[in-house]
Amino acid sequence: MNEVAMNTTAAPKLPRLQSLDALRGFDMFWIMSGEGLVHALAKASGWGPAVWMSNQLHHTDWNGITFYDMIFPLFLFIAGVSMPYSFGKQLAVHQVLEAWQLPGTVKWKVYRSIIRRTLILLLLGMVVNGLLRFEGWEQTRFASVLGRIGLAWCLAAFIYLNNGIKGQLLWFAGLLLGYWAVMMWVPVPGYGAGVLTMEGSLESYIDRLLLPGKLHDGVHDPEGILSTLPAVSSALLGVFAGQLLQWQNRYTPARKGVLLVAAGIVLILLGSWWNLAFPINKRLWTSSFVLYVGGFSLLFLAVFYLTIDVAGYRKWATPLVWIGTNSITIYMAAEGLINFGHTSRYLFGGVIQYAPANWQPVWYAAGIVVVQLAFLYFLYRNKWFLKI
Repeated sequence: MNEVAMNTTAAPKLPRLQSLDALRGFDMFWIMSGEGLVHALAKASGWGPAVWMSNQLHHTDWNGITFYDMIFPLFLFIAGVSMPYSFGKQLAVHQVLEAWQLPGTVKWKVYRSIIRRTLILLLLGMVVNGLLRFEGWEQTRFASVLGRIGLAWCLAAFIYLNNGIKGQLLWFAGLLLGYWAVMMWVPVPGYGAGVLTMEGSLESYIDRLLLPGKLHDGVHDPEGILSTLPAVSSALLGVFAGQLLQWQNRYTPARKGVLLVAAGIVLILLGSWWNLAFPINKRLWTSSFVLYVGGFSLLFLAVFYLTIDVAGYRKWATPLVWIGTNSITIYMAAEGLINFGHTSRYLFGGVIQYAPANWQPVWYAAGIVVVQLAFLYFLYRNKWFLKI
């Protein structure tokens, strides 16, 4: 039996993790409209918790961490958790078909689906960046959030399919240590080695040298070429968690949740320690950032898994599941393909105009949430899902 089969067929068929859909929905909620609602509430009320949440829903300028910095890597982590489940199903189907009539190897069939998904995500990322309003190659941004998700997920998938758990761990550690080494020791012309500024970092220099089109920050792109490598480790962390959740005979579901919590705490401590020498930085996707945010990703997964799949408290998470099962759809729609703000004003503007002026933005933002959830519920009820 080849190693691909060993990695996948050993796991029995399991029901879909509702906690994973809900966690994906929780993650996406803040991007699609949650942040706008919190910012409006904080401005209108001045309420301490709302102000604190509003401050957390901004990216850090450079070094440091906020909750908003965790949203992107958490999504990539969730994609990694899904991998052992989705590939197990794909390989099982291909193996059955091949046994009856189809030529070729199972592995290459799955590889083609991985490459196809990656290319689609790269294209959709450029569409979100404004490709449809094409203004010339020099004004086109090729790097994107969806593009990084596609590339990091693709590389993590190849690692998962061709390595056992020990090999996966070696890749995980090697990518983080290798990225740290080149960032600290490879000199950048005009700056030298180990300069971790927007202008002087090796990651920014490589983007200026190799990345076509325009960069997000002129001299730097947060979804650039070199920093995609440690992002692969963010996805691999999810792969490790997914494999743990698939183990049936070794641990009870409750114990799996406890192990996720313990691993999350360890990674947060390791990331904090590494931060002393290699600062936590989302824009550079530093190795300390991967560990620190990966630790919180494990804690989020543990809470949702223990609450929903283990304890059975599911109903509260239903709106999050609507979001999570169509996450790419709502991301692209909220990024400009659909004007939910206009719809909110059209539906609710006649009533909202009678609210106090400083509270009207809050109700408009709440209206956007309602419209988006209604849209997602319609898709979910009709079983319309954008699958890539």
